[in-house]
Amino acid sequence: MLYLPGIDGVGLGLIRHHERLAKMFDMWCLHIPVEDRTSFEGLVEYVERAVKSEGQRAREKPVYLVGESVGACIALAVAARNPDIDLVLILVNPGTSFQKSQLQSLSAFLDLVPEPFHLTTPQMLNFLTGNFMKMPSTIVGRGFSFQEAGQALSEITTSLLPSLTSLPDVFPKESIVWKLKMLRTASSFANSRLHAVKAQTLVLASWNDELLPSREEAERLRDTLEKCRIRNFKDNGHKILLEAEFDLATAIKGAGYYRRSLQTDFVSDYLPLTPDEFQKATDHIRMLQYIANPVMLSTLPDGKIVRGLSGLPKQGPAVLVGYHMLMGFELGPLVTGVLSSTGIHIRGLAHPFMFDKNKENMMPDPSYYDMHRIMGAVPVTAANFYKLLAEENFVLLYPGGAREALHRKGEEYKLFWPEQSEFVRMASRFGATIIPFGVVGEDDICDMLLDYDDLMKIPFYDILDNMLNGDGVKLRTNSTGELKDQAIHPVVVAPKIPGRFYFIFGKPIETRGREKELRDKENAQQLYLNVKSEVESCMKYLQDKREKDPYRSIVPRLLYQMVHGVDAEVPTFEP
Repeated sequence: MLYLPGIDGVGLGLIRHHERLAKMFDMWCLHIPVEDRTSFEGLVEYVERAVKSEGQRAREKPVYLVGESVGACIALAVAARNPDIDLVLILVNPGTSFQKSQLQSLSAFLDLVPEPFHLTTPQMLNFLTGNFMKMPSTIVGRGFSFQEAGQALSEITTSLLPSLTSLPDVFPKESIVWKLKMLRTASSFANSRLHAVKAQTLVLASWNDELLPSREEAERLRDTLEKCRIRNFKDNGHKILLEAEFDLATAIKGAGYYRRSLQTDFVSDYLPLTPDEFQKATDHIRMLQYIANPVMLSTLPDGKIVRGLSGLPKQGPAVLVGYHMLMGFELGPLVTGVLSSTGIHIRGLAHPFMFDKNKENMMPDPSYYDMHRIMGAVPVTAANFYKLLAEENFVLLYPGGAREALHRKGEEYKLFWPEQSEFVRMASRFGATIIPFGVVGEDDICDMLLDYDDLMKIPFYDILDNMLNGDGVKLRTNSTGELKDQAIHPVVVAPKIPGRFYFIFGKPIETRGREKELRDKENAQQLYLNVKSEVESCMKYLQDKREKDPYRSIVPRLLYQMVHGVDAEVPTFEP
C-alpha cells in the first residue's frame, strides 16, 4: 500500500491508521518536502515508477494506492496510464471536484492575508487538520459522558499537538499557493483520463466536507469508473482520516476490498475481528438486542437442555443448520451472542446479492451489508463451504435461504429446504459436527403487511423485481421453482409491542468416523431428514415453552431491569 498525501504532502492522514495497516500491507508513504516544487506530472511519474517496480516484483499481488484529495488525483492518473497493472484505488474525498469547490477562491484569499496569519482562519485550519471541535459530540454519541469525552479529546489533541505546532513550517504561505495551483492542475489532468481507469476503486466520501463537494463527486465517479464503489460517511469532514471513530482498515474490509492476490478469496483473505469492530457490530444491533432480549439454550451430549451455550462443541469444524427468521432478524444476536459468550466466531454462507456492486447501488445505503462482511460472511458456494470446513471454522448455513427469510404471510416457522441433502456429505468429508438449531420470536416483534404475492399485484412492481433478480443467479441448479431462484424482494411489516427471541441449539450430531457410511446417498439423505426434523422439533419446543415465560413481553422485562439493573440477566422459563 502506497499512501499519497493530501495538501500537507507529509502524510498526516496516516497518524491514526499506519500501525494497523502495517499488519495488513507493506506500507509506503509518498513524502513531498515543503520546498519541493515538482509538478503534478512529475509526481505522477515518480509514483508510477514505484508502482511499476512493485508490480514487477510481485506480479501475483495487488498494489494499493490510497489517495487523499490531490493524492487521489495522482492515484487516478497512475491507474489511467497503467491499465495492465493490478491496482486497487482508495480515494478519500478526491480532489477531482476542485472546479466545483470553494477552494477555487482560496488562492485569491491568501493573497490578502500576511504570513503567518494565513493559518489562523477556520477555513484553512479545517482544510489542513480537520474539524477537531466536533470530536467531543462524536464521542458522547458513542455512549461516553461529557467528562470522558473531554478526556478523550485531550488525549487526541495531545497526540497530534506536535503536528499542529509545526504547521507554519510545513505550510508556509507560498507553499500553499503552489499546492492549490497544483490541485487545480491535478483535477483537470485526472478528470480528462477517467475513461482509461480500469482499476478496482473505492471512494470514501464525507458528507460534511467543508471544502469539497465530496458526496456528489463520489456518485459521479461511481457512475463514470468501470469498477467503482462508494462509501458515505455522513458525520465526517474533509480530514476524515484524522477524525475519531473512522478506521480506514475497517472501511476497506467492509467494502470487500481487501485481497492478497489477483482475485478476492472471501475465506483466505478474511482478517479476524478487532475489539473495535466487534464493538461496532454489537452497537449495530443494540436496539434489537434490547427489545428482543434473546434467550439462548443449548443441549448437552446427554440430551439435557440448559440455559447458555455450554452444549456447543469447543472445536471445529462444525456446521450450524437452522431456521432463517423473517428478514434475518436472528443473525446479529446469534453471531455476536455466540462470539461474546464462547469466543466461537461463526462464518456465515450468504446470498450473492450482498456482494454484488450493482445490487449494492439499489440499497438506501451502499454500506448496508458491510458489517456482514466484517463479521466474516462469504458468498454461498460449494467452494467456499469446502474452504471454511477445511480451515475448521464454525459455518452458519440456512438450507431455506432467501425463500425462508422472505416468506409469505402465514408461513412463519415453516422450513423451505430442498429435497437433496446439500450439506451432509460435505460435512462428513471433514468430520464436521452438525448442530441443528431453532429460533422463534419474529411474530412477537412485527406483523407482515405486504408479502411478495401482495407486491406483485402493485402496478409496475415487476420492474423493480426484474432489477433485483433479473441477473439470472440460480443458487440451486438441481432444485425447481422458487427454491431454485431464491428471489430477493422487500417485505412490509408493522412493529408491535415487542416480545422475545428464543434460540435453542440441539444435540450435536457427529459425522467424524462416519465418512464411509455417509458417502452413500441414501444414508446421507436419511441424516439430512433427521437434521431437518430436529430443527422443526427445536422450534416446536420453543413455541410451547415461551408460553410459560413470565418475561416474554417487554413490559415485565423493563420492570425487572428497573429493580435489578439494566445489565441483569432477565429470567425465563425452566428448560
